[in-house]
Amino acid sequence: MNRRSFLLVSVVGLIAAACTVGPDYRRPDVTMPSAYRGAGASAPMPAPAPSFGDLAWWQLFQDPGLQELIRTALAANYDLRIAVTRILQAQAQYTQTRSQQFPTVNAQADALYTGYLGNSRPAITPAQSFTPEGGITLGWELDLWGKFRRATESARAQLLASEDIRDAVVISLIAQVAQSYFDLRALDLDLEISRRTVGSREESVELVAARLEGGVAGILDLRQAETLLYTATKTIPDIERQIEQTENFINILLGKDPAPVPRGRPLGQQLAPPTVPPGLPCELLNRRPDIRQAEQQLVAANAQIGVAKAKLFPQVTVSGFIGGGGILINGQTFGPLGILSALPVISFPLFNAGALQAGVDLADAQTQEALLRYQQTIQQALREVSDGLVEVRKRQEIRVQQELLTKSLADASQVSRMRYEGGVSSYLEVLDTERQYFQAELDLTTTQRDELTAIVQLYKALGGGWQPQG
Repeated sequence: MNRRSFLLVSVVGLIAAACTVGPDYRRPDVTMPSAYRGAGASAPMPAPAPSFGDLAWWQLFQDPGLQELIRTALAANYDLRIAVTRILQAQAQYTQTRSQQFPTVNAQADALYTGYLGNSRPAITPAQSFTPEGGITLGWELDLWGKFRRATESARAQLLASEDIRDAVVISLIAQVAQSYFDLRALDLDLEISRRTVGSREESVELVAARLEGGVAGILDLRQAETLLYTATKTIPDIERQIEQTENFINILLGKDPAPVPRGRPLGQQLAPPTVPPGLPCELLNRRPDIRQAEQQLVAANAQIGVAKAKLFPQVTVSGFIGGGGILINGQTFGPLGILSALPVISFPLFNAGALQAGVDLADAQTQEALLRYQQTIQQALREVSDGLVEVRKRQEIRVQQELLTKSLADASQVSRMRYEGGVSSYLEVLDTERQYFQAELDLTTTQRDELTAIVQLYKALGGGWQPQG
């Protein structure tokens, strides 16, 4: 008992004295601006102020049709489901890595039978022997230098990074569904404009044909009216093609086969420019999943330095067996017997041609790379938000001007028709104003869609949308 007590106390003392080599992680100091470029001339908002990126996606996208599409995508999209399986893989890898800190215990049973035939058996060897035994085996590499603890730290960071990747996929998916839906509603409006224009121009062709029969108009007027008509009719099949292809793409995002997509609100009733401020740039460090992912990868790389350094020190492994058995020799039984064995092994790295130190240098260089990628990701995020802010503001200004242009051309088109019907001007004037007005209506749809897309991209740049729906 004294020897066993001494051995137990020694092992506990070794474990208690164990240290963890390698640097502990500390978040790097990052210089963040006090406000985004493009956020306006207002003073920076205080820290508790809300941000446009804090809005949940169902608060931003209030079209019930779009909300249903997003919910379906979040439940069935293949990219998102793949990201979830990668989380499961990271969880399993974390469990495997963490298990290395603990002893491995197995049950073992064996029964050795030996028998000799003939007279060639040595005189001192029994003719028959049977030795059954069973018990528990133990193997344990003591984590004196924190090799396994650092590996567990790295695996946990990779697990968190995989969850951040999932959140990034969620943000991207929501933005893709919303943007594709807005594209679809814009195409629907284009189709409506084209069909309305075709109907109007068919009436114009009939009017010019009647005037031609009456000798009031010339054949050139009729051909010009037909030119306007065919210019509008040729756009319809192209728009219908784009509608069907956009529906197919949306269904792929939803994890479905190509099919029609149900509509909700029209394009003009979707979103308004954000009135909520963008918030503080420092909030991106915790809100944007790609920044959090880059930081967790830095944590994982930093922990690998400790794993590599621990290999420079002696390794202590303990293996043992405890159990019982018996012996049957030439029909005589001996036992039962208790069995106890222990085998501590200490290994020292003596010569490895610099391989272990190179492992430390490699882990350190990989950590430096991860740090640079983390800093680069932050810088890219700041640029995306600044780009998004100016995009929303300028797209709104363009849309306002396009509305004015469209209204002006609508009046010009009406006046030119009246002048032509009154015999004051030729049909060439009608041709020019009608062509400009039709194109202006299509361009107005495009500017409305582009403004909505800019809002979606700003929301994505601010890291909004990954929150689970309550």
